[in-house]
Amino acid sequence: MVHNIKNWVAASIIPQIIIVKWWGNHPESIEKYYSNGIYPWISGFFRVLYGWIPFSIGDILYFSISLLALRYLWKHWLKIKTYPLLFLRNIIFVLSIAYFTFHLLWGFNYYREPIAKRFALENRHTDTELLALTEALIQQTNTLQYAITKDTAQAVVVPYTKKEILDKTLIGYENLGNAYPFLTYGHPSIKTSLFSTGLSYMGYGGYLNPFTHEGQVNGRLPVFRFPVVAGHEIGHQIGYSAENETNFIGYLATIYNPDIYFQYTAYAYALTYCLSDLRRNDEAKFKELYAGINPGTRKNFMEMARFWQSFENPMEPVFKSIFNSFLKANNQKQGIKSYNAVVSLMVTYHKDHPVE
Repeated sequence: MVHNIKNWVAASIIPQIIIVKWWGNHPESIEKYYSNGIYPWISGFFRVLYGWIPFSIGDILYFSISLLALRYLWKHWLKIKTYPLLFLRNIIFVLSIAYFTFHLLWGFNYYREPIAKRFALENRHTDTELLALTEALIQQTNTLQYAITKDTAQAVVVPYTKKEILDKTLIGYENLGNAYPFLTYGHPSIKTSLFSTGLSYMGYGGYLNPFTHEGQVNGRLPVFRFPVVAGHEIGHQIGYSAENETNFIGYLATIYNPDIYFQYTAYAYALTYCLSDLRRNDEAKFKELYAGINPGTRKNFMEMARFWQSFENPMEPVFKSIFNSFLKANNQKQGIKSYNAVVSLMVTYHKDHPVE
């Protein structure tokens, strides 16, 4: 009886994939019935359930599953070697349950309508528009850096603990939700990951656990980048899966925060993406504009570069490749490069909302 159930559940992964891909071709339906239908209730339930706990239940869940998997391999190694097809069936059985649970709890958001449609934004920008925004961001970043330090050569030191940053992030989301109700965030569940060192070696700033709906931020990140990453992970929680979209939401939530340190980190964050985009097409112009950034801000940029360099390791490209394949399998055709697609959203948004 148990074997028959496992066989049926394992075999169900095929029709599951067909159904997901079929419904994924109807983003309007997913937007209406899932992303704005059952998903807010699902996510809200889990955020209420786990949000009050100061540590990550999702991290513990992943760690426990990993230990159980290793224990199973150790305990049943002889049986696995003797009956490899049975072992393969068991793997597919587990994957089938995980696939179903993932899409029910969060994964269908990968197929929803793009956020650009909600904002009535274009998905493209011209070089002239990119240049104009980059120059505006440099001016704004320089202004905020000097307002904070009174010295153009001094790096900005954000004076908050990471717990305080997580709390203050909610203020930005409250303001953002007042301006754009579809980005309203309630029942907060945003935490630092118990495995922040591991995330650093993997090259990740954070992640959303789709099974517990906890937003996980890499606690090793320099505080200079922490506010925007926290905003990014909350963007996933409210139902946006595409990385460029959550980059954009995290940026907006941070500039909507009245705190000058948050605004500085947000504009500096946007500036790095715009400069990177500009550099690919015009190295000379990039160097010219980069030279116009206050030395203090350039020191903040170097702080981030040194942080990631300190965690470089041979396995990082492997982790990035796995994540790239995961994104492509879930309707993000650009894979990990989709993070950089935030530039078009920012450029077209600031056409109607100039940087001030």
